[in-house]
Order: sequence, then C-alpha cells, then structure tokens
Amino acid sequence: GMEHLPVEGPVLLAGNHSGFLDGPIVMITLRRPSSFLVKSELYKGPLKRVLTFARQIPIYRGTPDRTGLRAGLNVLAGGGVLGMFPEGTRGSGELTTIQHGIGYLALNANCPIVPVVCTGTAAALPKGKAVPRLRAPIDVVFGPPFTLDVAGDPRARTTIAAAAEQIRQHLLAHLAAVNAAADPATRA
Repeated sequence: GMEHLPVEGPVLLAGNHSGFLDGPIVMITLRRPSSFLVKSELYKGPLKRVLTFARQIPIYRGTPDRTGLRAGLNVLAGGGVLGMFPEGTRGSGELTTIQHGIGYLALNANCPIVPVVCTGTAAALPKGKAVPRLRAPIDVVFGPPFTLDVAGDPRARTTIAAAAEQIRQHLLAHLAAVNAAADPATRA
C-alpha cells in the first residue's frame, strides 16, 4: 500500500497498536522522514537520545498534552509526516478505544489521513522479551488516504470526539480489509 502515501505535503498516519515494534517498523518503511508521537515514559535513560535524534515527539498519555499536540501540528504545518497510534497503548490492535488527540490533530491540520495496519508485531516481540524473534512475519499495510467529514467548532470536545470516531471507523474498515486479504479462506 505504499502507493497510498502522498509523496509531498502534510500527512497524518493513524495506526493500530498491538506491539512495541509498530512504531519503529512503520517508520523505517516510510519513504519520507517522519515523526511519531511516542509515550513520554520512553524518554528516560539512553533511549531518550535515540528518540530525540530520530525527531520523535514525547506525549504524556492520560491527559491532553498540549505541548506534544502542538509539536505534532508543527510537523504537519511544515509539510511533514506525523504518525500516531490513537489507541494510546499497546493492546489487541482491534481499535476498541481511541484517544481524542488524533481527532484534534486531524481537525486542526486539515490534511490527509492514511490508515496503517501492523500485524505480527506482538508475536515478533512479545511483552517482557528484549530481543525480537527472527523471521517472525510482520506486515505493514497502508490504506487509501481520507479526509474528515465533520462539522462543528474544531475546538469543541464533541467535534473532536466525532473526528476521532470517524478515524477509528476508517481504521477498523482498513483492519477488516487487511485481515480478509490475509485469510486463506477468502482468497479461494
């Protein structure tokens, strides 16, 4: 699905999040430089230097982190690629919940949103393991870009929530398409 990524201009990547490798794997597959919103807890110790060098943006989860969101908007305003895993934490990757920050970013950046689904990352590096399994199959699938169709004040909580839900629905549809394509029963 690399053809779905705009070659220039701002783009917001929105992905499912089931494994620690999701962010690094998506980032290295991109043909453009990118920044991702990364949980602030990773900015302790030696990883802080690596993340800062790689232009990643710390985000404090559980509260509206205006500093992190502003930094993300600056990336998009500069015509860059910003990635986010709007579930807010690793889980099943099935998008049962979504944080509203992605709705805020999408509404205020007014740029295309590209859904991205990662499969196999949780099995490649299970929780509690330090070293990934070699030859574990991982797929990163980009979907067609879309824009929001949400009316209302972009600063209003209800508008932001509606935008986040619309993004979640697009991600769910893309996830279903990826899963159906991977299911051998649907290929026959």
